[in-house]
Amino acid sequence: MMEAGIATLLLIVTNFIVSFIGFKNYAFFDRYRMEVEKVLVYKEYRRIISSGFLHVGWVHLIINVISLWAFGGVLESFLGPLPFLLIYFAGLVGGEGLSLWVHRNNGSHSSVGASGAIGAVIFAAIALFPGMKIGFFLLPIGIPAWIYGFLYVLYSIYGIQSKQDNVGHEAHLGGSLTGMLLALLFQPEALSYNLLPIALITVPSLVFLFLIIRRPHLLQAGTLFRKRSHHYSIDHRFNADRAQRQKQVDAILDKINQKGYNSLSQKEKDILKEYSGSIH
Repeated sequence: MMEAGIATLLLIVTNFIVSFIGFKNYAFFDRYRMEVEKVLVYKEYRRIISSGFLHVGWVHLIINVISLWAFGGVLESFLGPLPFLLIYFAGLVGGEGLSLWVHRNNGSHSSVGASGAIGAVIFAAIALFPGMKIGFFLLPIGIPAWIYGFLYVLYSIYGIQSKQDNVGHEAHLGGSLTGMLLALLFQPEALSYNLLPIALITVPSLVFLFLIIRRPHLLQAGTLFRKRSHHYSIDHRFNADRAQRQKQVDAILDKINQKGYNSLSQKEKDILKEYSGSIH
């Protein structure tokens, strides 16, 4: 495994800084996470990129950073900083794009994490160097890159099905396929001499992609034992949230009339400030 290049190191540092701020400041976290309604209704497209530098916790962050360190060095060294960064950010957009498509009718869905970008880096490296060894502290020997990539896909599938966290697991697949495609566009000759490991990764990924697009209920945890949850459209969600927000504001205004502005809690002041800032 090669030393990480300057672009890889900058991405790692940026992920740590932005994620740490998000750990300490929920308002910051909420402002920059990916949320379907905020992107598709309010056109806050910056969230597609900014959410890629936020994480839900230290374990989530460290797993992504280790993967970026392990695969980013060799990929950046081989392709150069600019193609490497193109793969990283294209994977981030491709991953979040797939997540937005899958959850387009669930306006409240949100996610964070460098899932798509890391997936793109991993699968781009696998496409070019499927046999390279990846070593970890707890393992006495390295494992082939394609095996690591395969396990990464399994982790993504489990995350989508279990729905136990706020991690953008769908982005793993979208970013991974984007990264592999770009790597093969940069180095098309790799397809001929790495065809088998590329196929072993790509075919299951495409099957998985078909399932989450055309048969999403098959991947929902507990589908056989409970009724399917209702998903409200973005319009319904928008109208419901607007009505709820108006009720909160009306109650706060009544409290001001009765007891004065200083009687408000900090949370009530924040709600009023946010509401006033949303009026155009």
